[in-house]
Amino acid sequence: MAFIVLENCIRCKYTDCVEVCPVDCFHEGPNFLTIDPDECIDCTLCEPECPAEAIVPEDDVPEDQVHMIELNAELARTWPVITQRKDPPEDAEEWDGVEGKLQYLER
Repeated sequence: MAFIVLENCIRCKYTDCVEVCPVDCFHEGPNFLTIDPDECIDCTLCEPECPAEAIVPEDDVPEDQVHMIELNAELARTWPVITQRKDPPEDAEEWDGVEGKLQYLER
């Protein structure tokens, strides 16, 4: 089982989670992070680090976010690995908690 980054990460893209990952399974896109399900070892270290609470175990993905399981896997195949924390976007707090953000995902 892997951890999954949910839609709430879109346009928030806090990177606190990447520094604690022991296997470097996070990948970075323009305004979203993904977790490579083949690399994730289910260590649970990233989940409490996410200020947007956008990381959950695959078994706990809400029904309306199930599409994020495949999206994480797909984007992790093409986006580069990220291992160091970066400053979030200036408007990250404004986007935290906004529903229906998939339309804003930049590939």
